[in-house]
Amino acid sequence: MSYSHLLPITSHLFLLSLQTKMKVIDRIKTNVLRIWRSQALKYAVVFIVGVLIVGFLDENSVWSHMKNRQRIDELTEEKARYHADYQRDQAKIRELDRNPKAMEKIARERYFMKTDDEDIFVLRENEDLSSDQTDSNEKAE
Repeated sequence: MSYSHLLPITSHLFLLSLQTKMKVIDRIKTNVLRIWRSQALKYAVVFIVGVLIVGFLDENSVWSHMKNRQRIDELTEEKARYHADYQRDQAKIRELDRNPKAMEKIARERYFMKTDDEDIFVLRENEDLSSDQTDSNEKAE
């Protein structure tokens, strides 16, 4: 199969398409130059630069305001959490003031205080100790 008879047609189409491509490129070039020389471009450039400065680059930009608003929301949540902790602690303090048994309970549980006729045994579950014992048992076997 020989495609040599199609060669003149394809070269002609290639040249035709090249000519049309050049015309399109020339039109685009003239339009770009016309826009570049126009007053509208100058105003558009000034507008875009102004938006960039006000929107992103300035100290008081919209971007800074968005970040500050997010930080304010985070701090408001943190304030609410601390206020809830404060209210809970105030309730505990009021309970301790009203009920001496509650104070005795905290003294016994947290600070291991005892009365004179008592002995205290503190039992703790130590995971490190139990794993060491199992390792030594395995070695003995």
